[in-house]
Amino acid sequence: MKKKDVIIVGAGPVGLFAVHQLGIKGLNAVVIDNLDKIGGQCIELYPDKPIYDIPGVPECTGKELTDKLLEQIKPFKTEFFLNERVDEVRQDNKDEWTVKTNKGNEFLSPNIIIAGGVGSFEPRKLPIKEAEKFEGKYLFYSVKNKDDFKGKNITVFGGGDSALDWALELSKFSKINLIHRRNEFRGAPHTLSELKKLEKEGKVLIKTPCQLDAIEGEENIKSITLKFDDGKVEKINTDIVLSFFGLIMKLGPIAEWGLNMDKKTVQVNSENFQTNKKGIFAAGDICSYPGKLKLILSGFHEVALASVECFKRARPNEKYRFEFTTASKTIQERLGKK
Repeated sequence: MKKKDVIIVGAGPVGLFAVHQLGIKGLNAVVIDNLDKIGGQCIELYPDKPIYDIPGVPECTGKELTDKLLEQIKPFKTEFFLNERVDEVRQDNKDEWTVKTNKGNEFLSPNIIIAGGVGSFEPRKLPIKEAEKFEGKYLFYSVKNKDDFKGKNITVFGGGDSALDWALELSKFSKINLIHRRNEFRGAPHTLSELKKLEKEGKVLIKTPCQLDAIEGEENIKSITLKFDDGKVEKINTDIVLSFFGLIMKLGPIAEWGLNMDKKTVQVNSENFQTNKKGIFAAGDICSYPGKLKLILSGFHEVALASVECFKRARPNEKYRFEFTTASKTIQERLGKK
């Protein structure tokens, strides 16, 4: 069993900044995430999409933000346990929590920070039996690296922002078929307008209202069959299928920890973002309190305050002293600055 000052559940931007705020206070942490990569929703959902509301950063992608946060916490040599889910949380004594993952790893700590975004999530999959064999090769539910799709004949399913944004972005270097079950799209009107301009230019093909009826191919996808509302059937050739039918959000085992919940979020106070269980904190999209805004910068603020209470619990015999990073030699040494 590993003993740590703080256990962080979630390796998204808020979890990463928690590492920083704890590290400059001299606290060590471990990070657990059920995804197989660091970055949370930023990497899973919009690695290449621009973010415009990070203070001091006019524009950055989810991947760029993740990379910068990882660079910021590099001095703390934090250990990450990826592709692991917290299955059990128990309190063996009043001051410490024991956390056990689905892979059998156990940790002991006075503090847990839940920074799990919206909880665990998985895509709504295509309701076609033969789809499964193509997943991860020719059928995808998210875009990790847009360069992988250059020069391909791509069919995009969906009517929301993700479908429209990726159809527009990938149309810069690939042929695009955009398929939606309705005539009306839910995505941004401006993006749809741009796609319709490309349709007139012959660069994008838009098919509505229709749904996927079949996928043809053995080793790879050769074509798909669409079924329209009027009963008409049409086959189109394609190399790649991208499906954006949304995500199924699941809180998972967190819902069983005995925490006060507000629908699918964890209730916290706004003083130190502690839950109804002493030593368990929540920050980012997963927490709720009066006036809560689901912004990355709000999560940064929340873990900054939570880290102070974590210090008091991890170092009960030491007095917490606030220090500015610009003036504190101790903090600068912890950051590897000379």
